[in-house]
Amino acid sequence: MGSDHARIVAEDLPGAHLQVVCDAREDRARSVADALGASDAATGAMETVVRKDVDAVLIASPDETHAPLAIAAIQAAKPALCEKPLAPASRECLEVIAAEVQAGRRLIHTGFMRRFDESYVAMKAAFDEGALGKAVMMHNFHRNVEAPDWFTGRMAISNSAPHEIDIGRYVLGTEYMSVTAFQGKGATEIAPVMMVLETVDGQLVSIEVNNNAAYGYDVRGELVGDRGSVSLETPVHASYDLALQSTKRYAEDWRPRFAEAYRRQNKAWLNGVVAERPDPAAANAWDGYCATAVAEAGVASLETGARVGVELAKMPALYARAGQET
Repeated sequence: MGSDHARIVAEDLPGAHLQVVCDAREDRARSVADALGASDAATGAMETVVRKDVDAVLIASPDETHAPLAIAAIQAAKPALCEKPLAPASRECLEVIAAEVQAGRRLIHTGFMRRFDESYVAMKAAFDEGALGKAVMMHNFHRNVEAPDWFTGRMAISNSAPHEIDIGRYVLGTEYMSVTAFQGKGATEIAPVMMVLETVDGQLVSIEVNNNAAYGYDVRGELVGDRGSVSLETPVHASYDLALQSTKRYAEDWRPRFAEAYRRQNKAWLNGVVAERPDPAAANAWDGYCATAVAEAGVASLETGARVGVELAKMPALYARAGQET
């Protein structure tokens, strides 16, 4: 994703200049920098964040580095788009939040790009406009072609499901109160995981994560109200009539499916940086914390077989929306 983000900055964001590409491997950093016209390449992440010729930072590094780099950006007073998760542990997310509260301004945009995907935008609009009536259930399916040997059911919840966890909160405009997670015996070593989340407003949100679906990358969703429902439509650019069959093809991973969402997200982030006012649709550090905290509850449920309550810290006033209590 780092090179994909670099390409978006260099090619799709007028007004932005790709200044430095940083990677632990110098040859990889230099290759991307040269290909995309960056001014420099580097290997020291912390040193890159505080450079005077860098105005904003995009963090697409290993998960365990996200919180330290986000805090460094905050302390340097630089806006940062941080790929999800904000941090692997909720306590680390709270450290990022504490740094922002101390700074007195929101500088972190957590990379939940589905908020900018046009199919989810349409789903949220249908709900917000009242077309569906009262929301009852939301169903989510997240399927990948194949997971590596070291991938586990725990990681399906902590690494894959946070996108669904966040988009459920965002579309419904609510918080979760409990999680129940299940993992059956599948045909593959890493069996699919099913989660049922209950919201404080009484809705049910289901999340299926199947990391060994074999046939392709496939994300589906349906929001059910008491007057009707709305389902996601995956962008399909072509169909194929060959060998007595009519077919549509699946992508191998998430990048083609959400390519436009990443562009729209990054553009919204840049516009927010320029205006010094974050886009209202963008996920902030608090949203990143909530997704990680809910995923932790899901992992606890998977390990214990019990329904686990979601307990969140008190939300600082910095993250409150108009009319919302903290």
